Amino acid sequence: MSTTVAPVLPEGAGYGVVVGIGLFFALLMACVSYLQNRYTQYSTKTSEEFNTASRSVKPGLIANGVVSAWTWAATLLQSSTVAYEYGISGPFWCEYILFRPYAAGSTVQIFMFSILACKVKQNAPYCHTFLEIVYHRYGKMTHAVFVFFALMTNTLVASQLLLGGSAVVTALTGMNVYAAVFLIPLGVCIYVVLGGLRATFLCDYTHTVIVMVIILYFMFDVYSRNEMIGSPSAMYDLLKTAAVERPVEGNIDGSYVTLKSNSGLVFGVIELCTGLSTVFLDQGYWQRAIASRPTTAVRAYIMGGLSWFAIPFGFATTLGLAAVALTNNPKFPTYPNTMTSSQISAGLAAPFGATALAGKGGATALLLTLFMAVTSSASSQLIAVSSILTFDIYKTYIKPSATPQQLIFVSHIMICVFGVVMACVACLWNGIGIDLGWLFLVMGLLVGGAVFPAAFTILWKGQTKLGAISGAIGGLAAGLIAWLVEAKVYYGELTVASTGANYPTLAGNMASVFTGLVLTVGISILKPDDFDWEKTRAINAPVAQIPEPVVESKPPIVEATPNEKSEKAADAALVDDPTALQRTFVLAVVVSAVLSLIMDIIIPIPMFLSHYVFSKGFFTAWVVISFIWVFVAFILCGVLPIVETRRFWGAMFRRIIGRKEVLDAQGQQAQTSDEDAEPVRIDSKA
Repeated sequence: MSTTVAPVLPEGAGYGVVVGIGLFFALLMACVSYLQNRYTQYSTKTSEEFNTASRSVKPGLIANGVVSAWTWAATLLQSSTVAYEYGISGPFWCEYILFRPYAAGSTVQIFMFSILACKVKQNAPYCHTFLEIVYHRYGKMTHAVFVFFALMTNTLVASQLLLGGSAVVTALTGMNVYAAVFLIPLGVCIYVVLGGLRATFLCDYTHTVIVMVIILYFMFDVYSRNEMIGSPSAMYDLLKTAAVERPVEGNIDGSYVTLKSNSGLVFGVIELCTGLSTVFLDQGYWQRAIASRPTTAVRAYIMGGLSWFAIPFGFATTLGLAAVALTNNPKFPTYPNTMTSSQISAGLAAPFGATALAGKGGATALLLTLFMAVTSSASSQLIAVSSILTFDIYKTYIKPSATPQQLIFVSHIMICVFGVVMACVACLWNGIGIDLGWLFLVMGLLVGGAVFPAAFTILWKGQTKLGAISGAIGGLAAGLIAWLVEAKVYYGELTVASTGANYPTLAGNMASVFTGLVLTVGISILKPDDFDWEKTRAINAPVAQIPEPVVESKPPIVEATPNEKSEKAADAALVDDPTALQRTFVLAVVVSAVLSLIMDIIIPIPMFLSHYVFSKGFFTAWVVISFIWVFVAFILCGVLPIVETRRFWGAMFRRIIGRKEVLDAQGQQAQTSDEDAEPVRIDSKA
């Protein structure tokens, strides 16, 4: 059986996308940053704006940023891979009680993080990173431990992005994989250095919109017009035929259209642990909470979770199932063979499905989608790591008296440094034979022990320093032991194949996360702490409203209108009186619990326990729901941010062409950090 597939696109197409589009966005961001610095009160030359977007971003753009940060290469590739392997249960499958599907379960973690976002605004409203909270609560030793886990998380995520993205670029174009690994982050580093956190939000917006438009293109093509499928009914018939020829082991009747999947159960538990780790320990998610307005942080994360669900759900239900349906079609790249295990693990089900459906056009669209997903997520990782290295290492241990200009300079350097590091680590994985699937399954067991200690740092005043350290380190040790022992016992050897198999990684992930939970809770309740949150509320709290020096002169600023003042007064009230956020916190808990219950238990559990195999009509309804969900996500992430900023863009354009309107701050030019959500303001409703 041949294990190689000839590239569908010329090698030049790979370089054109990776270098050309990357540099286009870098140039675009250079223009945006110039306009921002020239016509707004927000200068990217101030550290507060560069690292926190002046804590002023509105919910639509925050939701979009959450979707972008969570849309990895794995989101698209692994969701389609599990659809190819397990059928409809891959993109939306829920196992018994607490574990969950790829799409719905990962959404739950974003819902849960809305609670942490609320607590950050309540208990540490001026922090730059969640590690600053660790430092001021527990001291240097605990801070060093969690810096290690945070950087490990970001490094694993970033290298995974490049590993998956480069594999697809190489498979579709024949481009050298190592060249792809180093060139993909190039444009991202440039535009993040130029624009900081706000730049990542703006570029994330364009990237996410492009991804959603292409997903809708594939969905309409597969389910309405493509001659090889063309309708949900035809897809259903092809999946039934595939179940006869290639039944899914562990699925009821070997069917691809059932949520009863034993193999999916194992994957679901592993992905739960991995997802918890990569949300709760990724500074990128904390950074979006920090950048959001106090009055809208929870709303933004709830919208982001609901919107993100649509991407793996719609994408994998389309291309993952298309790969199953078309495997025996002469247009499928591996025909007459099925995909090899290495091709499946590398995440090539979606690229091969797209190629079979639309030839070079499908391959180009898929390549563009993956590039958008990889670069938007990479920008989040770059600014996150830069913030950690700048504020938690440089400012904390090297130069506590650093000026804003020095912090900006260090942030720029660290972005470039981590861009090289993430590429080198991805090359290392590729050189030793580690692919996307292996890294995705193993990641949770390496960092999972620190999940609950990190969350309890901002949630539970009773957690002790010893409990936090023991949970993080003990979870890592337990995860490594369980992983390697299970691989040796189950397979009789320790190899890349055995350590990347389901059961060893299942044991390691569960041991890591739950050991961390048991240790931190058990040790802390023996002699619980009674931490005073005023200590973390004082982190970076302004003594006086004195702005950082503005390098360029700004247009004059006019007084805000009553409506604008009322919004800012509401934000200020929540920061000045943290107890006012308690109602928002309760809302976050209730909404997260209800949505998680619906998506992870009420909908899928009955179908799992009843061994229900979809009828043709039910499958058609399932596809229709996926269409509706993607459209709703597009409205929330694509339309809402424009609506929120429509007056701002119009007024800014008039200012640029010479009209006399001026950009509105908040009544006083000095108070720039409390500005409303847009990068620029021109009138009270910008």
